[in-house]
Amino acid sequence: MPYVASVGTYLPCWGTPLHRVAGDDEDAVTMAVEAGRAALTGGGAVERVVFVSRDLPLLESSNAAVLLAGLGLDPELEVDERLGGAPATVDAVSSARPRTLIIGADLAPAGAAAIVTGERGLQVRTAARVARSLPVRTRKATGDVHDYGDPRLLHERGLIASLAAAWLDTPVAVAGVDHQRAIELCLGDPPALPTCGASASLFALAALAEQGGSGPLVAVEQAILSGISVGGGSARTYRREPEARAVPDGISATDTEIPISLAAYERAFEAKVRWEAGLFAGSDELDFPPRYRVGADGALATDYELVPLPRTGAVYTETTVHIPVPGLRTPYSLVIVQLDGVGVRALVKVTGVAPGSVGIGDRGRLVLRRVAVRSGVPDYGYAFEPDEVDARGRGAA
Repeated sequence: MPYVASVGTYLPCWGTPLHRVAGDDEDAVTMAVEAGRAALTGGGAVERVVFVSRDLPLLESSNAAVLLAGLGLDPELEVDERLGGAPATVDAVSSARPRTLIIGADLAPAGAAAIVTGERGLQVRTAARVARSLPVRTRKATGDVHDYGDPRLLHERGLIASLAAAWLDTPVAVAGVDHQRAIELCLGDPPALPTCGASASLFALAALAEQGGSGPLVAVEQAILSGISVGGGSARTYRREPEARAVPDGISATDTEIPISLAAYERAFEAKVRWEAGLFAGSDELDFPPRYRVGADGALATDYELVPLPRTGAVYTETTVHIPVPGLRTPYSLVIVQLDGVGVRALVKVTGVAPGSVGIGDRGRLVLRRVAVRSGVPDYGYAFEPDEVDARGRGAA
């Protein structure tokens, strides 16, 4: 029987309170990292990661390396990537072993949520699982989407029929439908959920943990249904949900693409995505990016080790670029950040605020973002997010 020890949530700052939009430098992986790091705030070991989304950036390859690097976890951990919506996340929760990190991420509306399971915490158990076929919306391998466009059929022959087949008590929360539909189906006042895909179930768990709620939590997608019973114990929640704001105006240069060098991508990956500097034995000076040195004897020294860098700092200087660059929305701001506690300054792009709104001395944190897409490959690095959109932690109800 799984226990939820902690829950973390993340919403992009762009869009409206009811519909968040991923930034130009965000995708399912960067949002998953934000939610996962929030859930890990309370500490605790992780032995396995389950990542659920219908918006995985890489389908032919794996997203595991970037996910583990961004989370700061051991690169040898097992990562289970599942293509699915709200029921797939509930299935992952109901069958999870202790010390499992489960993350769901969505792009429309945008958001991500994560839980860490443990030996104690908020108790959940499997309540129902119904697999029925009603493919009202399909997506081919080519990406082409066909929507049958019959919401009444989906409601009556999908949602209602699956709920009837499940023999469930009246749920206290329903993930995968809009809030008005959830109100019609639930006892009392169900939590309003900012997403309706893979992360919705975990947002519902976060709300129940904060409210001390108990009862059936149901997740649906077309005619598929999974349910868990929530009750007993408590879990801490950590939310990174800044206030919603309108997407800034900008233009994108789309007529040119910068190709990727996979050799250079591979050489820089660990240090860049894990946010690490090089340190030579016998030296206290960090090199970022890591690089070889020429010793006093003229020999090339290559035996540095990678050490984690601080993820907080202050703006040393800044500038805003107005000339269009391929792959970036213009204008955008760049800053040199003086990292806390080390003699390292890093040049990074600003994220989460309008261009030109960050000044010298402003504090913030370094967050994983998608810095570019080159030759179809998402390239990840770090950006500076000012403190006004930093995390907040809440105790369990």
